[in-house]
Amino acid sequence: MSHPNRRDFLKLGAGLGAAAALGIAPARAQAKPLLARKIPRGGGMLPVIGLGTAIVFNIGDDAAQRAERSKVIQIFLDGGARLIDTAPSYGTAETVVGDLLAEMKVRDRMFVATKVRVAGRDRAIAEMQQSQKRLRTDKIDLIQIHNVGFADPGEVADQLALLREWKARGVYRYLGVTHSQDQESANARLIEILRAEKLDFIQVNYSMAERSVEQHLLAAAADTGTAVLVNLPFARARLFRTVRGKPVPEWAKEFDATTWGQFFLKYILANEAVNCVLPGTDKPEYMIDNLNAGRGRLPDAAMRRKMVAFIDSPG
Repeated sequence: MSHPNRRDFLKLGAGLGAAAALGIAPARAQAKPLLARKIPRGGGMLPVIGLGTAIVFNIGDDAAQRAERSKVIQIFLDGGARLIDTAPSYGTAETVVGDLLAEMKVRDRMFVATKVRVAGRDRAIAEMQQSQKRLRTDKIDLIQIHNVGFADPGEVADQLALLREWKARGVYRYLGVTHSQDQESANARLIEILRAEKLDFIQVNYSMAERSVEQHLLAAAADTGTAVLVNLPFARARLFRTVRGKPVPEWAKEFDATTWGQFFLKYILANEAVNCVLPGTDKPEYMIDNLNAGRGRLPDAAMRRKMVAFIDSPG
């Protein structure tokens, strides 16, 4: 195959079963507690592994795929994780999440995050009300303004004012903003927002392939007491293509990484400014692997440099 993804790497262990293909035994999947970090504003602990729903939960009414996603959610919760992140712009994902959580009767165990994208008070209110209907809940844990990297500052301020009204009414527990550009200019814009507004959360793309947030943004989030969520931790499978044909290095065992997925996630989680990483996940075996990335040791600064050098090296 010319463009291998995570599934291709896990298939290297075909015939041994999903857990064996991941380099784990089912009993070990729960052997160590899942790491959790404090939400700076509002308190409370948030497990470091979350669940992204873009693309992978855009499945409409497909019964077989919904059943598989239910298994993913059950493994996620049983493993000690809580945060599921979705958005109105993710096709049917919000509806699928709302239906599954209701059917499984697990809404009270889940930290639900969604987004609002449209500008203008009336249109934003309509979109937020639609999210409540799709998610089948009047209370949402986190609402985020979607993709503010190059948004008009006045529009962002107006939307934040609206979100604060809804937070004051108890509809939302936390509010924040997102952006998904790996560009320093977008990061600089987000730093301006962080310093001007008291945000509870930001969500950014961050991976070993896209590290621009390490320059200034993560430090600014820590300085302003803002929790950080991370999307695209595998850079849309680009990282798996980068390591095609390479075994996980033996020294990765020093921070308890036995698969490439764990290797990539542990690099991100080793930065203490990160509260939770949100890999989009559609298979139970991937969920087990993600959860194990949030257990055990994490690489120190010197090891992280070694990891980067290994991934960036040609050949």
